[in-house]
Amino acid sequence: MSDLRDLYQATILDHGKSPRNFGKLDSANRTAAGHNPLCGDRLTLYLEVEDGRVKRACFEGSGCAISTASASMLTEVLEGKTVDEALALFEEFHEWVAD
Repeated sequence: MSDLRDLYQATILDHGKSPRNFGKLDSANRTAAGHNPLCGDRLTLYLEVEDGRVKRACFEGSGCAISTASASMLTEVLEGKTVDEALALFEEFHEWVAD
């Protein structure tokens, strides 16, 4: 279990310190903003969707290492997915965290 915890911490630290796809995406044609009033995290996700597929994904904002790393990893996962695949991932994740 320690190896898995170490991998998790290393991944969070890596994406938290060097987030991928950070910055406003001027060509975005989809956006979503989130704010957690309990901790002050504020993030905006930008997507460029073309022909039903996520061509580019970026984010900007400020937050703790976990929210920054999560947004960074999300942008990597979404790029190249169809809109239906992206929505299915959201539903699966939401069901997992809401239980």
